[in-house]
Amino acid sequence: MASAAEQLAANLSWKTFGKAKDLQRRILYTLLVLVVYRFGTYVPLPGINPQALQQLMQSTQHGILGMFNAFSGGAVERMSILALGIMPYISASIIVQLMTSMVPSLEKLKKEGESGRRKINQYTRYGTVALAILQGWGIVAGLANQGTLIDGGAFYRVATVAILVGGTMMLLWLGEQITARGVGNGVSLIIFAGIVAEMPRAIGNLLQQGSQNIISPALIISLIVFGLLVIAFVVFMERAQRRILVQYPKRQVGPQQMTGGESSHLPLKVNTAGVIPAIFASSLLLLPMTVASFAGENAGGWLSTLTAALGPGQPLYLLIYAALIIFFAFFYTAVVFNPADVADNLKKQGGFIPGVRPGERTAQYLDYVLTRLTAIGAVYMAAVCLLPELMRARWTIPFYFGGTSLLIVVSVTMDTITQVQSHLIAHQYEGLIQKSRLRGKRR
Repeated sequence: MASAAEQLAANLSWKTFGKAKDLQRRILYTLLVLVVYRFGTYVPLPGINPQALQQLMQSTQHGILGMFNAFSGGAVERMSILALGIMPYISASIIVQLMTSMVPSLEKLKKEGESGRRKINQYTRYGTVALAILQGWGIVAGLANQGTLIDGGAFYRVATVAILVGGTMMLLWLGEQITARGVGNGVSLIIFAGIVAEMPRAIGNLLQQGSQNIISPALIISLIVFGLLVIAFVVFMERAQRRILVQYPKRQVGPQQMTGGESSHLPLKVNTAGVIPAIFASSLLLLPMTVASFAGENAGGWLSTLTAALGPGQPLYLLIYAALIIFFAFFYTAVVFNPADVADNLKKQGGFIPGVRPGERTAQYLDYVLTRLTAIGAVYMAAVCLLPELMRARWTIPFYFGGTSLLIVVSVTMDTITQVQSHLIAHQYEGLIQKSRLRGKRR
């Protein structure tokens, strides 16, 4: 039998949305903030040679700059004040999250509740500033080596790095405003907006190539159908989970009163690591190519050979890419999910898995199930990320979406829809409570 929340979710309609004024204001606020973000991606940095920048982006479109450009909605190719995007914060949050499981003091902070979470968030912001300074200085130095800067003086470089860092922190503030006053996770929505913003131009280029007979219409139709099937598969895998039954024993509270005895589920997602392994693997693989492109003629023979072997579509590139995704999927899952802690919490609450002893045996059972699920999730993620690369190499198709971008777009869309449904369900609950109060007053 469906629960009350499920029954309300099934009855959601446009009429319900029309009455939810608070949700409408949140959605409108989110859209306005995203418009401000998109406007910022068109504000260029001073002192940039546009022709030299265009040539540089064409030569490094398959490197880290190309990946940053996809995540920033074209801000890198325009070298705007938001060229760094939100990626320094993503990297800092991942590093802090990894350190939380390795450093005892940070692990203790994590268990202190809201106060500990605020301190960890503050450390993440400090890390964001540090990484933004390093990445900003690296971009400015690379632009200077390529002759893209009109003025390469020390003062100009410092001022440019300060502008780039300020742009990243402004995006972080905008993301926090969306999270607090809008709908969805603000940082994720900013990345989502950057990726989706370039879709119309990419689709236009694809259709233009079809009209010029560069790509056959049958291949374009096949790509559209195949893309829809892949999206449906990604949605299915992102929602897939293994529910482990947890039983709570009955307890006697008073002389004649019994509590407990209910059962619950412990959901374990197939893809616990999310999109993090794909981002890590892409960054590591694209690093040699980016270094070689910035070095230009000064690149050594071994670096040029390595870059050629690790080019997109090459067998060594595909093999290492898949291996890195699988490795980081297991590594990150082991960091974010500790079976021993979960088993200990279940034991403290009196819960147990039927047929499994509480404590160490429960931890071993959870680790066994999670390992099998992670193996499936890692293979799925590697397949989704390698498919665009294989099709680019086989048919020379100008794919706009990579596997990482597709995973981000689908995950953020699902999360945002879930939060909108939660607001609508809360609105319906409030309406039911108000009706019950009015009926009580009439009586």
